[in-house]
Amino acid sequence: MEFFEVVHNRRSTRAFTSQPLEDNQLHLILEAINAAPSAGNMQAYEVYIVRDPQIRKDLAKASYDQEFIAQAPVVLVFCTHATLNQPRYGPRGIQLYAVQDATIACTIATLAARSLDLGSVWVGAFDEDAVHAIIGSPKGQTPVAMLPIGVPVKWPGPRPRRPLAELIHEL
Repeated sequence: MEFFEVVHNRRSTRAFTSQPLEDNQLHLILEAINAAPSAGNMQAYEVYIVRDPQIRKDLAKASYDQEFIAQAPVVLVFCTHATLNQPRYGPRGIQLYAVQDATIACTIATLAARSLDLGSVWVGAFDEDAVHAIIGSPKGQTPVAMLPIGVPVKWPGPRPRRPLAELIHEL
């Protein structure tokens, strides 16, 4: 799929078939994540791959019962790893750049998934402490986004977007 087609056809998918992801599909998504831009190329984030059905159910519960999380065959959990930024960027690297790095990586993953005809949905509503405990991430790694990925039951239609005239401001 051509880049702008990928961007314009990306949709938040909240219903997945039981079809598993192929290993090469997941590998391509992970390679795209690794190519994502980050502050100073420090890559101050970690990604946890969750395939285990019980762990996906636990993540769904920790996400205020968003059951589609358990339905997806793969969930990627993006965490900050802010200490990687600390020596170079100090407090701003810890408080902001690590969050930006993780969320940029998640954005790249959504586009990579769509380019492979897979659906995904960004999940930011969850109990951070519960997700941290479920995935067993070390202290200092903060979950900031989850991305369930799979074959959609159906592709959602386009959603209304703000007109560019309201969104863009030229100085």
